[in-house]
Amino acid sequence: MSATPTLLASLIDYAGLFPPVSVPMGAAVREYGADRHGPQAAFLGRFVLPVGRLPEFATEYQTLPAGTQTGWKLSVLAGPDPAADLAAIVDFNARHPQARIVALETKVAPTPEAVAQAVALFPADLEVWVEIPLAADPVPLLRAIKTAGRGAKIRTGGAITGLFPPVTEVIRFLSACHAAGVAFKATAGLHHALHRHYPLSAEPGSPPVSMFGYLNLFLAAVYLHSGGSAAYALALLGDTDPSAFSANSEAILWRGHPFPVAQLAAARQGFCRSFGSCSFREPIGELRELGWL
Repeated sequence: MSATPTLLASLIDYAGLFPPVSVPMGAAVREYGADRHGPQAAFLGRFVLPVGRLPEFATEYQTLPAGTQTGWKLSVLAGPDPAADLAAIVDFNARHPQARIVALETKVAPTPEAVAQAVALFPADLEVWVEIPLAADPVPLLRAIKTAGRGAKIRTGGAITGLFPPVTEVIRFLSACHAAGVAFKATAGLHHALHRHYPLSAEPGSPPVSMFGYLNLFLAAVYLHSGGSAAYALALLGDTDPSAFSANSEAILWRGHPFPVAQLAAARQGFCRSFGSCSFREPIGELRELGWL
């Protein structure tokens, strides 16, 4: 496999139900189903939805043509009651063997004890991603996540400007995850390929905000995973120059530094797993505009 497909394999979890797009369930299910059979299907990850909307999802999913219903993987956002969440997951998976819930994403009080309690009920074969705040030192929470055998989740944006964290906090999180041996996934504000200023929303007059690029974020993670320095990764994460990035069959390059296929594959498998985006087609379209696809 060449470099770009290696980096992008199952990278983009589809979260079209969430702001700013907030697609209705039926449209989201049909769009995801179509993209699973599209030319970039290999880059598509899980369908993300709140656990409380599973009945609504099931109703729409059952209207799809039979040939498009197989092999779906879902990631659910936790509700307030872990026991109820587990019961809903078990029941759904029993009823829908071709649309299995494989992951749970949860946000808990920022203490090691709360992390341990939140994930204790869930079986080991269910991925659990624990969202942690970035403003404080993440190390104690990451130790608890590691002890529990789970993964960490980082929020890199949102519907208001205050939800976009500084690059220094993101690099601290990535570095701490690598040091702790904890895999991570990301969410929000990553539907653009490169770190630039973009309008906060599609509304006329929407203010521009500095948004992270998913290429910047995941290449910075790959670099840290390969033993690189946090200072270099910080520069990569914040680079806004499209000409600094390029790709060929053997490597992705940033300012001449190569990320070869084997390095990309190792980091994706064991460290930087995916990111949630309210659009699958927009991130892919930007890669096409860059000439990478």
